[in-house]
Parts: sequence; structure tokens; C-alpha cells
Amino acid sequence: MNPSPGTDSAPALRIIPRDQHIISRANISKAALRVLYRLHDAGYAAYLVGGAVRDLLLGLRPKDFDVATDATPDEVKKLFRNCRLIGRRFRLAHVVFGPEIIEVATFRGTGEEGEGDRHIVDGRIVRDNIWGTIEEDALRRDFRVNALYYDISDFSVRDYVGGMQDLHDRVLRLIGDPEVRYHEDPVRMLRAARLAAKLDMRIDAAAAAPFESLGPLLADAAPARLFDESLKMFLAGNGLKSFRMLEQCGLLKFLFPATARALKRGDAALRSLVEQGLANTDARIREGKSVTPAFLFAVLLWGEVRDEAHLAIERGLDGAEAWSRAATKVVGEQCQRVAIPRRFTFTMEEIWSLQPRFEQVQRKRVFRLMAHPRFRAAFDFLLLRADESPAIRELGQWWAHAQRLPQDVLAAALPVLSGAAAAEAAPAPAVRKPPRPRRRRRKRNDTPGTE
Repeated sequence: MNPSPGTDSAPALRIIPRDQHIISRANISKAALRVLYRLHDAGYAAYLVGGAVRDLLLGLRPKDFDVATDATPDEVKKLFRNCRLIGRRFRLAHVVFGPEIIEVATFRGTGEEGEGDRHIVDGRIVRDNIWGTIEEDALRRDFRVNALYYDISDFSVRDYVGGMQDLHDRVLRLIGDPEVRYHEDPVRMLRAARLAAKLDMRIDAAAAAPFESLGPLLADAAPARLFDESLKMFLAGNGLKSFRMLEQCGLLKFLFPATARALKRGDAALRSLVEQGLANTDARIREGKSVTPAFLFAVLLWGEVRDEAHLAIERGLDGAEAWSRAATKVVGEQCQRVAIPRRFTFTMEEIWSLQPRFEQVQRKRVFRLMAHPRFRAAFDFLLLRADESPAIRELGQWWAHAQRLPQDVLAAALPVLSGAAAAEAAPAPAVRKPPRPRRRRRKRNDTPGTE
């Protein structure tokens, strides 16, 4: 059994020398190496730590490089002019090299609640700035594969908790008691699902067991933090695998309750839309293309929005108003859990509201829709809906063909609206303003002393 934070059990150190691991400085950020060497030259311990070490040992390319040291944040700041100190809950030093930021953390201690600058509320750590040893720091980390240290002094890897064995076994194990660790920080449950998907690992049974009972704790996590965690899950190239892992672990309903409800109704077309949308996003990321969270969240919440809108229309509400109210309701509920910024929710609502307009294939309406700034995103969304019905699939094919035609050929092939429908579709006529009367210039008086 792994020792829990706060116990006196000493971890068993295993040192893997340079010739027995694959980490090369050639694969480490030059900025991170500068930080490591400067700390080392100043007499401090300096280690590359966490996800960077884990990924390098797996032959992956790390996204970030974090450093652990026995130097305090203030001591780090004295060494680097390009350093800023951040955080109240966890005091950290950020050393800035242009667009790259190297995060430097002082070894965390295992002090008890109320000791020094460590405070716990209802089992959740709200502030933790007790410094300690590297052995204590290893016990404070979440998963064993994240508690590996690359020592810049001799290029060895130091393993205090069995992380190397877990990498070999392809398993994620928590350090300490899972229930205690999840109460300290409920987002660790989401991190377990995300890392398992990213690294193609399984979650240890003991680490997964509390998900169902402790999943509701995610409702107390900061919505802005859950937004950031959602982006890491779905916009890092492993979105589809992360989504399936969330479902498998039973965590989806705690993060995206509307999505879980809609999928629970057994709509095969909706599942196809969600999974294809995530797969397309993963493909774009692999190809180096841009992606937007707005499209992703529009995909995840579509089922609930669609069902709410159709229900309102059946009750006699106008179509446009029904879609607007459905979007407002679903987005409002989701934002209480995941704080999606308004710039994204606005785009999501436009993508949804344009879907019924694809069914209107009269001349003026077609050209007005094509000129809409969200047309391309809405059209891509329409293609994802192909499994909803043969009519939707044919509609997607029609619009794909229409975009390839010259405007005059397309216009000639489209029916013309007449009467009230034409007036509704046509843009409002420009109102010509009357010319402004010319102002007569006053004759300038050059007499001295006058205005």
C-alpha cells in the first residue's frame, strides 16, 4: 500500500542511471535546461519533474516542462530577472522566455492542517505553501507516473513511489488513499480519465472505485477550472478517447450532464454525431489545423438543445424563439458546471439556430445563408447530422453541391420566393437619407481684438 500524504513512511528510492533510460537533453526545452542549470550552479537542487519526465520516458513529446527545486519562490525570483511569482493556493515561480513559460515549484512538504501555510476546508486543500524535501514532494503528487524526477546534476531519473513500474505496466495508480486524494482535489478524477486516454493506460481499480460516489464533488470545483480541464481533454488530439473514457468511468454525467442525458435516451444518430465531431477535431489537431472550443461544445450539447427546441415547437412556440430559448436554457445549465466564455456560447447558438435555415432552399434565402459569417461552421455541423435521417443526409449533399456551382448557375436553378415569403427573406431596402443642408460660412473678421 502506498503511503498517504502526512504519514511518516519513507518512500523507497530507486535511481535509474543515464545509461538505463532514454531521456536525452536534446529533447528537453532549451529554456527548461537554462533554468535547471542556473539553479544547479547556484547550489540548489534542480529536477525536471512530472508529465515531462513521464512523456520523455514513453517516447512522447512533452507539451510543458516543469521544474522542482529546494529553492523558495523568492530565491528563484532573485536568480531570474524574467521571473514572476503567481498563485495564492500554490505559490509558484514562472520563468518567462518569450512565449514559453517554465513553471518552477518548491518541494512541497506534508504538514498537517493549520500548520504553516496549509489550510483544508471539507477535505479540500484551499492553500498549501509548506516547503519540504524531495521525498515529501514525491508523496504529494497525484499519480505515481507523475512522481518521477530527472536530476540535472547526473542525468539520472529518481523514482520514489514506483512510477517506473507503472509506466512498464501501463497502469495509473494514485499515491495515497484515493478517497482522501479526491476529496483534496476532485479534478483528479478527470485527470485520471484524461491521462488514461492520452497514454493508453488503464486506471487502477482502487483509483477508479470512488468515481461514482465522489463524482458529485465535481459540482464544487471552480467552473473556470473545469473549462480548462475540458480543453485539455478534448482539444489535445485525444478527444474521442477521452470522451469514451469519461463514459466508461461514469464521469461524463458530472461534467456534461446534458450530454449524458441525451445519450442515455439511446439516440444512435446523436452518438454518431458526437463521436464523429470529436474524431474530426482530433484529425484537425494532428494536421496542425485550427480548432475552436465553440464547435466542440456545440457538438456535445446538440442533443439536449435539439430536443428542447422540438418540444417547444410542438407546444406552439415560434421556431426561431423555440431554438433561442432551448439554447439559452441548455447553455445556462452547462455554464454552471463548465464556465464556457460568452464568445464561444454566442458562436454555438448561431451554429444551432442556422440548422433549420438549411431546409429553406429558395433563392434569396440560400444566398443570405451562404453570406452568413457562421455558414461554414454551421454547414460542417449539418454534415455531422447525416445519420439523423435520409432527408438530412440529402440536404447536406445538396448544400455541398450548391457551394461548388457558380452563383449565376445556382441562382437559375433555385425557385424564387413570392409574396409575403419574398418580403420576409429579402433584406430591408436601404433608406436614402435627405442631403444635409449646406452650412453658410461666416465671413471672417480680421479686425484685431475681435473673435
